[in-house]
This record gives sequence, C-alpha cells and structure tokens, in this order.
Amino acid sequence: MSKENARVLWAGQHMPVLRSIKGGWEKDVKDGKRPPLAGLRVGACLHVTTETANLMLTLKAGGADVRLCASNPLSTQDDVVETLNALGVPTFARRGEPESEYYDHIRKVLEINPQVVMDDGADLVVTLHRERKDLLPAIIAGTEETTTGVIRLKAMAADGALAFPMVAVNNAMTKHMFDNRYGTGQSTVDAIMRATNILIAGTTFVVAGYGWCGRGVASRAHGLGARVIVVEADPVRALEAAMDGYWVASMGEAAPLGDIFVTVTGDTSVIREEHFKVLKDGAILANSGHFNVEVDGAALAKMAVGRRMARTNVEEFQLADGRRLYLLAEGRLVNLSAAEGHPASVMDMSFANQALVVGWLYGVRPALEHQVYDVPLDIDRRVANLKLESMGIRLEKLTAEQGKYLTSWGDGTK
Repeated sequence: MSKENARVLWAGQHMPVLRSIKGGWEKDVKDGKRPPLAGLRVGACLHVTTETANLMLTLKAGGADVRLCASNPLSTQDDVVETLNALGVPTFARRGEPESEYYDHIRKVLEINPQVVMDDGADLVVTLHRERKDLLPAIIAGTEETTTGVIRLKAMAADGALAFPMVAVNNAMTKHMFDNRYGTGQSTVDAIMRATNILIAGTTFVVAGYGWCGRGVASRAHGLGARVIVVEADPVRALEAAMDGYWVASMGEAAPLGDIFVTVTGDTSVIREEHFKVLKDGAILANSGHFNVEVDGAALAKMAVGRRMARTNVEEFQLADGRRLYLLAEGRLVNLSAAEGHPASVMDMSFANQALVVGWLYGVRPALEHQVYDVPLDIDRRVANLKLESMGIRLEKLTAEQGKYLTSWGDGTK
C-alpha cells in the first residue's frame, strides 16, 4: 500500500482541530523555529485506527520520535499499521494478535525508552511498572485515554505504586462529554447492526452502566425505537436514568427480558452464569467497556454444548436446553472490533487534547506529583473553541458590565 492511505486522509479531513494543531507546528518548523516536541520520545498504546494515525502524524510533525502499539487485539486496522510504518512511525500491531504477541508489542514500544507515554486502558503503564522499572526515571509523565485506564491508574496512585504523573485525558470535558457519549453511543449501535443486521426498533435493549458511555448507547438505541432498560449500581446514576425516561432494573430482572445487551461499566462479570441461565433464546451480548471481562465468556463457554460462528464477529453458543446465545466480537470492544470505532469528528477533540497535553508536559514541565491529574482547563477550553470555530459557530461575548457582574459579590436583590 502506498503512503497515501485514503482512509487515513478521509479521517484527517474530519479532524479540523487536530489538523490546525499539526499545521501550527509545521509552520513553526517552516519558519525556522525549534519544533515544540523536538527530542521527545513518545511510547503510545492506543487503538490503531485511522484517527490514531492522524494523532501519531501530528506528534511526528511536532518533532517527536513516536512508537505505537495496539491497546486491543481486535481493534487494529492492518492497513493503518502498514501506512504508519511507511511514514516513519514504527507501529507494532496485528488484528487478532494473541495475548503473548500483544504484550510483546508493548515491550517493543518500551524499547524506545520513552519520556512520555500515551495509554488506552493502562496496559502499557502497568507493563512498564512491572517489567521495566529501569525506564521509570526517564519518564516525565503520561496520558490516559479511557475511563477504565483512569480507574487503574488511580488505584496505582492510591497504593503508592505510580512512579510518574499521569494526565486523565478521558476526564477532559471535550473528551468524555462528546467522545464517550456520542462516539460510543453511535459506534456501538453501528457495530451491533453491522455484525448482526438486526432491526433495533421494537427490541428490548439492556444497557449496563449509565456513565457517559452508557448514556450515549441508551440514547442511540432509544432513538432507533428500542425499549431501553438501564442496569446501574450507582444510586445517583440510576436515578438520572429513571428521570431520563428509561426503565431501571437489576440485571437479574432485565436478563429474561432483553433481546440485546450492552455492557459499558468498566467492571467484571456484569453478565454471568446466573444471567445466562435465564436469557431468551437468541439474546445478543455485546461489550463496549475496555476489557473483555464484562460478559463472562469463560462461563458461557463452559455452559455451552456447542459453538459456531454464525456470522463474522458473531459466535453462537448452544446450551443444553436448546437456547442459543450470541456473543459479539469475543466480548471485546464491539464498536472497534465489529465496526470502525468512533467517528473521526468526535475523536478530533479527544486527540487534540492528547497532542496539546503532550506539548504542555514537555514544554512547560509542570511540577506534578505521582498522581492522576485532569487536563488543564485552558487546554480543554482551547479545544472547545477550535471545534466551534471549525463548525462556524460563534460564541456570545460578555459585555464589560456582564463580566464585572460575574466576578463581583456586592450586587444583590434590589
């Protein structure tokens, strides 16, 4: 394949914020200025997609030496691997790679002796702490893209195990409110339809988890005419789902009712043996949480008396009582395994945050403890402003009087 990958170019056309950052860095180089990321070694473990390719090429344009591996064995787009390698970004990934190869690829990325790490699920960071402690002193900081990864990193920090600061890009407002909600919502339902070719309208659609990802999935399923049941362990989120108009129930209540199940909790064994025993014949099980532990595939396999691939990315499990249950994409991230992941236009904001945070960490070198930090508000707002500008949307400007009023306390009821 040539260096000009049409799919990578297409994604780039729909990522105007990231493109503007790249263009600015390229202009600096053209004007004879030192590239902002010159000399920086970046080790990245992300989904190897067309959108990620544009992020890697942006970092390279800024002068960084980048290596990339996959953060999920089934999300890799092999043509993107080939393109990035041809363009000078060493990329170690292969769709469907076994677990041993997956971790070998992470080790290859660590051979660059990175100064900044970029992670999606924290596998690279954890491997670094477990196997390559010799590399820890050189690391300035890192970034984390996902809710699941942030949970793991905060646990590391709480245990005193985290050896360098991490920035939770996932927690940026211009990431989780848009990428997690609209990106996960659309791409998950898209993947289910691609894999199964079923009609969503009229089905009972069970969403486990009502964080930003769950909100998005529930909204899109409802918009397509499904009856949505939300399963949630957190009382505030459960209350929110109820007031958003969804039926809220336990998984035990929802299991015999659902036609389609999607887990987006970040936790393990959300749908397990006790639920498999009461699921409808033909029930479809999918996961859009980071790891393939939310649907207990091992328990399902143990219960099955027969298995077959019904369609690409659809495995049928035949049970002793004659029921058939269908697991999509091996229980891995269905939106990336059975479809193309989030649309480029929403990943634009997420990856713009990544690029700007890496520039901030390397350029400013802020004094940070070995903890998990949110993205600086000025970066978050800059991304929002750039996105609005690309959409042709103008903000209202406060008058001097309005600005003063919002920063004073003297005026009250008159």
